[in-house]
Amino acid sequence: MSSWKNPSNSECPMKRMRINLIITCLWAIVVFTIMPAQLHAEPQFATIGSGDITGVYYPAGLIIAKMINSKRDVYGVRAAVELTSGSVFNANAVMAGYLEFGLMQSDVQYQAVNGQAKWKKKGPQKDLRAVFSLHHESVCLVAAVDAGIETILDLEGQRVNLGLPGSGGYQNAINALESVGLNPRTDIFPEKIGAPKAPQHLQDNRIDAFFSTVGHPSEMLKEAVSGSRKVNFVPITGSGIDGLIADRVYYTKTIVPVAKFYQGAKNTGDVETFGVGATLCTSARVPDFVVYVITKEVFDNFDRFKSQHPAFANLTKKGMLEGLSAPLHPGALRYFKEVGLIQ
Repeated sequence: MSSWKNPSNSECPMKRMRINLIITCLWAIVVFTIMPAQLHAEPQFATIGSGDITGVYYPAGLIIAKMINSKRDVYGVRAAVELTSGSVFNANAVMAGYLEFGLMQSDVQYQAVNGQAKWKKKGPQKDLRAVFSLHHESVCLVAAVDAGIETILDLEGQRVNLGLPGSGGYQNAINALESVGLNPRTDIFPEKIGAPKAPQHLQDNRIDAFFSTVGHPSEMLKEAVSGSRKVNFVPITGSGIDGLIADRVYYTKTIVPVAKFYQGAKNTGDVETFGVGATLCTSARVPDFVVYVITKEVFDNFDRFKSQHPAFANLTKKGMLEGLSAPLHPGALRYFKEVGLIQ
């Protein structure tokens, strides 16, 4: 007779419990192994406000967005770039929640945080947050050779484009004129068109000179020196400009690299001027993780990032933490502390 016996009523439930426990443990292992990759499975979107297509802001935004989108399966963050009118628009759009990020001049960032210039009535923009700085931008004064403009003081009585009112470049032009004693309303014939249209207006003899605050190389400035009407870059220097730089913490002395990028100009060497820094800003309302990811991708791939545009050639990691007047966003701060850039 066989010695096999049916399991007792007490043994079956115990076996079933053990099997269920094993299955539960195995399921837990699978879930917790996969979970990190799925933490951000729900896509998060980040739109970066840039500038007009002829400047450095637009390609800068594209470069950052491309880096983030190449890792969208890892982070679950998708980035897009929006063409805008520039710094002031970006600051207001970020504060209103229309954009998650905005590229803006360091002076615009300072004015927004401190409730100055365009924000006198609105007051300090307390939710504006800095992420990092980028390239330097110089205030350029481009003039037709036949207008006889050799210094900024020669602008008196001339037709001069100041840029779009409300833009960062417009305010830079006003500051430059007033610092040398020229009234931008009465001492010149002011025009107020967008920077991308200025080179054609100059070539068509509708203006004699124009201001523009840009990083280099600039497609707009390349267009300006390529026409049949010859142009030169006018130095923006003197005691008045020195006083302006001393009075405004966001301004620094710099140059227009004419010899390197704008060989069509009459000038044969670099031209002295003053300038600001380009910065990436966001809002305190943007999730820490999104800001952390953007910061991490740019800084972890720093050499590749620098190689993407000539304007980034002289960037340093330490330098990208300078010129920031808004508080750092916690997401950026977390990364900088992790890698030791901030103690």
